Amino acid sequence: MANYALRLPESLMDYARLVAAEEQVSMNQFFVAAIAEKVSALKTQSYFAERQARGDLKAFDDWLSLSPDQAPLPGDELPL
Repeated sequence: MANYALRLPESLMDYARLVAAEEQVSMNQFFVAAIAEKVSALKTQSYFAERQARGDLKAFDDWLSLSPDQAPLPGDELPL
């Protein structure tokens, strides 16, 4: 486990204390969860950007053209 001294504006620290108290977690738990959430969001964004770059719209259109032209099953209709 690593330690890191963090400097925060007092207003942000006050708000973090308030939220941690409301969530009934320690400040350490709050900061770890907040950092983990941000890292997860960035990794997800990166994952989908990489997937998009590998996408092949022509191949998708070709695949989609093989789908039968029929009415959707009950419950699969598009909302009006």
